[in-house]
Amino acid sequence: MATILVIDDEQDITTVLGRFFERARHSVTVAHSTAEGWAVFQRVHPDVVLLDLHLPDGSGMDLLARLRDADAVVIMMTGQGDVEVAVEAMRVGAENFLVKPIELAHLGAATDRALEKAKLREMNRFLSHRREAATTTAALGVSSTMRDIASQIEMLARSDKTTVLLLGESGTGKGRVAEIIHAQSLRASKPFVEVNCASLTAQSLDSELFGQEKGPLDARERQMGLIEVAEGGSLFLDEIGDLDATLQPKLLRILEGKSFRRLGGTEEVRTEARLIAATSKDLVNEVTAGKFREDLYYRLSVMPITLPPLRARTREDLVQLIAAVLDDLRPQLGEAPERVADAALERLLKYAWPGNIRELRNVLERAMIMARGSAEILPGHLPPEVRDASGILVEHYTPRSLEEVERIHMERTLRAHAGNRTRAAKELGISRATLIKKIKDYKLD
Repeated sequence: MATILVIDDEQDITTVLGRFFERARHSVTVAHSTAEGWAVFQRVHPDVVLLDLHLPDGSGMDLLARLRDADAVVIMMTGQGDVEVAVEAMRVGAENFLVKPIELAHLGAATDRALEKAKLREMNRFLSHRREAATTTAALGVSSTMRDIASQIEMLARSDKTTVLLLGESGTGKGRVAEIIHAQSLRASKPFVEVNCASLTAQSLDSELFGQEKGPLDARERQMGLIEVAEGGSLFLDEIGDLDATLQPKLLRILEGKSFRRLGGTEEVRTEARLIAATSKDLVNEVTAGKFREDLYYRLSVMPITLPPLRARTREDLVQLIAAVLDDLRPQLGEAPERVADAALERLLKYAWPGNIRELRNVLERAMIMARGSAEILPGHLPPEVRDASGILVEHYTPRSLEEVERIHMERTLRAHAGNRTRAAKELGISRATLIKKIKDYKLD
């Protein structure tokens, strides 16, 4: 059901048009002057406005200008002698004009077209909002840890020539952070190209990344690699810890010399693409094991960012993340409830989320589908592993000493960094020696 605002000083016209739109199952509001019309518009925010050219307290053209600035969809109504003025009204922002006496069939068709325009504008506003939300750090969280990570992300976005290394378990949002860094940089208008190093064989990845000259591997013509496709933009290499040893020297050459050779070629190709890499592996261990080049690791880790798993994030950060995922899913799932019951939210916050954000998204999408027709998402809409993970619900807060809180926080931080004491100490804001002492005191070994 659409909302229609009719602004006309003739009572008979507003009555006839009101009945016509009500029969079409639209909601109708009427006004009889420019002042009343503007006040009603601000209160109702109608989908379409029908506006008479002549009103007792001013010209409809003056009101049209205000409505146009408010992004309203307006159909002008005018007498036979004002057609030229109505055409001018369309030039400055009206969607259409109707000549009195208005034929109702013509009115219905014109209104349908206007409603389609209104719907298109609303979709565009929504897409713009999602694009803005998707390319900012707002959804990362509100805790000091996540705010610090957000600051690092924004700093790297501004330093658009610096190589980025994103670390963290699978599903912690490294791909989204890579998109944010690109979108907030001066490279935003250029391509963002993503490649998963673990999904292709070494030979296929070589061809995909670097391209190939005519001849090798049955290539009938020269093929551009994704590095060239990303020229001026960003190349996101996901799971770079799985990059084959034969390709690591080529990547190192790009980082050091900004050039490469296509497969089967001898010509040096220059590149200005920015490299953003991500991995769920501990590259230090990979270097120690001889699986990853040490010099490549140091070229990549200029300013590494570690994204903590969901189990190490605060309840406030999780609530923010859940809200962002629900906002992202809701347009795709019609009739899904907009609220989450307190009991369901409590279970979502207590679950450990071994699959991190990817698992959270899947669980929320399933819950929204299951909850269609309900007023809110209930515990029964959640999968058993989430619904039953915490056992008996603790309804009241259990007081803990500061020492116990510190022990739990340190344990979670160490677990988030897979026991790496140097990284854990950095995130905790203490020295490595202090952390080692605390580990002994709290018996966290």
